[in-house]
Amino acid sequence: MLTITVAIIAITSIISFTAFSNNKVLNDLIFSPIDITYRKQWYRFFTCGFIHADIIHLAFNMYSFYLFGDAIEHFFVQIFGTAGKFIFLLLYVSSLFFCLIPTYIQNKHNDAYRSLGASGAVSAVVFAFIVLAPTIPLGLIIIPGLELPSFVFGLIYLGISAYLSKKGNSYVNHSAHFWGAMYGIFFLLVACLLFSKFNPIENFIQQVTAYLHK
Repeated sequence: MLTITVAIIAITSIISFTAFSNNKVLNDLIFSPIDITYRKQWYRFFTCGFIHADIIHLAFNMYSFYLFGDAIEHFFVQIFGTAGKFIFLLLYVSSLFFCLIPTYIQNKHNDAYRSLGASGAVSAVVFAFIVLAPTIPLGLIIIPGLELPSFVFGLIYLGISAYLSKKGNSYVNHSAHFWGAMYGIFFLLVACLLFSKFNPIENFIQQVTAYLHK
């Protein structure tokens, strides 16, 4: 059965591979604040998430997305019923936009700034997973042998992303990582409030409390 996660990975891979050898495709889809500001090309908020700098960049993002996207898609079906898959798709697509708003505000007149990749959306999915499964040993997925619960990994990730974003001097858009993560949490809380009786905050606190007292 084709899942939303696998479909997104397939589409992203096809477009990314096309852009690897076609500069026009790359330039037409990349996140370019100056083009958004003066040419009103708002679609770039979304299309930049379907292209990547190279195969390693693509592979890392899609592997991470596969690990957590499939789990979140399953969680959302449990929480929201048949609407769960649509809500999962909405999470991913909307996070492509919202994770880049701070970047756009900071660079809207910067004609030298460009950004690409699905990292912000992937971060949103990962942090939705962390809220729903805060005690899963996420470290085992990232570094075999490292038994680090996901909520601890999340705090470390947010701290590093915030620091590197403030520091700058990098070709990596750490701001998108940070705000993508925050948006993933926000989206989950709002979606549960509107469309289900599941309380993610209460669930998170119960799981973390049980973990700390075991």
